[in-house]
Amino acid sequence: MPPHAELSDLLDPATTVLLTVECQNGVVGPHSALPELADEARGSGALAQVARLVAGAHASGVQVIHAIAERRPDGRGANRNARLFRAAERLPVRQLSGTDAVRVAAPIEVAAQDLVVRRLHGLSPIQGTDVDALLRNLGCRTLVVAGVSANVAVPNAVLDAVNRGYVVVVPRDAIAGVPSSYTPAMIAHTLALVATVVTTDEVLDRLARAPRVRPA
Repeated sequence: MPPHAELSDLLDPATTVLLTVECQNGVVGPHSALPELADEARGSGALAQVARLVAGAHASGVQVIHAIAERRPDGRGANRNARLFRAAERLPVRQLSGTDAVRVAAPIEVAAQDLVVRRLHGLSPIQGTDVDALLRNLGCRTLVVAGVSANVAVPNAVLDAVNRGYVVVVPRDAIAGVPSSYTPAMIAHTLALVATVVTTDEVLDRLARAPRVRPA
C-alpha cells in the first residue's frame, strides 16, 4: 500500500481519469459469452467494486471512460490473427454493435458526462482507439484502470498507458480474470512492476477527501 501522501498526489481529481475495461453485458453480464469470466467478475466482487469506483468518480468529478469491445455483424475490420479472435466468432453470444451485449453492465451506472469508447479491433482499450487523445485533452496524468480481464485487456491497458507516459493506478479488487488464481499472480508479477496497486477503498477514501473539480 502506498503512503497516504503519495496516493493523494497521484489521485488528484483534476488530473485523474477512471477507465473501465470491457464491463459490458456480453462479457460480465448474466448472458455473457464468457460465463466463467462473468462468474468470476461477479462472484469475486470485482464488478461491484468497479461500480463503486464509478459512483465515487461521479461524486468527485473524476472523468470516467468506459472502454467497450464490439464487432460488426459482418466482422469487417476485426482481427483474425489469434486463436482468441477466431474463438470469439464461434461463441453463441457475440459483441455486436448496437446490441445489449455491448452496453455497460449493471450495477455500473453510466452518467451523462461519461465517455464511451468502442473499438472494433485488437486487444487493447488504448492502442488504436480514441482513449489516448481523450486522456490528453482531459489533462489526465493518472489513469485508474478497472474491469476485465486480468488475462488480456487489463494488462494491455496498463502497459499501453505506461508507455504513453501516464501514471497508472490499479485497484486490485476491481479487476478479474480466470482462473481466479491468475489475477493475484498477474498483479504481483506484472502489474505491480509498472503501476501503483491499491484497493478500491483506498481510491474512494482519497476521492472523498478531495475537492470536487468537474460539474455533474
